[in-house]
Amino acid sequence: MKRKWVIPDIHGCVKTVQALLSEQIKPTKFDEIYFLGDYIDRGPDSKGVIDLLMKLQREQYNVVALIGNHEEFLVELYDMETKPGKFSFFNSAKKKREIFFEIGGRRTLKSFHVNHAKEIPEEYINWMRNLTYYAEVDDFILVHAGLNFRPDDPLTDKKSMLWIRDYEIMPEKINNRRIIHGHVPVNFELIDLAIKNKSYKFIDLDNGPYMSSRDGFGNMIALELTSMQYVVQFNLDL
Repeated sequence: MKRKWVIPDIHGCVKTVQALLSEQIKPTKFDEIYFLGDYIDRGPDSKGVIDLLMKLQREQYNVVALIGNHEEFLVELYDMETKPGKFSFFNSAKKKREIFFEIGGRRTLKSFHVNHAKEIPEEYINWMRNLTYYAEVDDFILVHAGLNFRPDDPLTDKKSMLWIRDYEIMPEKINNRRIIHGHVPVNFELIDLAIKNKSYKFIDLDNGPYMSSRDGFGNMIALELTSMQYVVQFNLDL
C-alpha cells in the first residue's frame, strides 16, 4: 500500500532527517513524501539537507518539497546582494543580512563554505526559488505555516502560507479539510493530541528539532496520512 509521509521543519539537521528516512520511514518509490519547508538555518548542515532532497528527487522518489519562510528569506537576500540597484535603502541587503544571522543564517553560509548569500551556488537558490507553496492531499492541505482565511480563497495568500502564526480556521473555505503545517514549534504532547483527535482542525508537526535542550521538544516527527500513525526521531546533529 502506498504511504504518504509528511515531514516538517528540518533546519539543517541532516543526520536527523537521514535517520528518520533510512531507519524509520524506509520509503519506497511508490510512497509519497511531503516536506513542509524550512530546510535551512539554525542547524549545522543546511547544504547537506538540500543535497539530500535533491538526491531523492534525482532518484525519482515521489518527493514534494514546499517552501518555508527561511528559504524565501534567503532567496530575497541573494537577490538583494546580486542585484543591489533594484532595492531601496530601507530594504538594504545589510539590514536583511543582519536579520538572516538572527534567524540562524550564519550556520547556513558556513555549510556552503561562503561568507555571503550571493556566493551560494545558483542551483541551490533556483531550487529554493521554485519550491511550491502548498499541497492538497486527500482530506488535508499541507503548508509551511498556515492559511489566511480572510480572503474568499485562503490559497491565494502566499505570504501567509510562509509567515502566519495565529489564524482562525473557516473549514468551509477549504472543503472541510484539515491543515497540516510546521513553522511554530510546539511540544510533543500537543502534536500527539492533534493527530489523534479528529476535532482538531489543524496539526502542527513542528517539534523544533534544533531545540534539543528544551523539555518536550527537539525531535523530528513524520506523520503517515493513510494510517495517521507517526514516528519520532531524536536529534542526531546537535
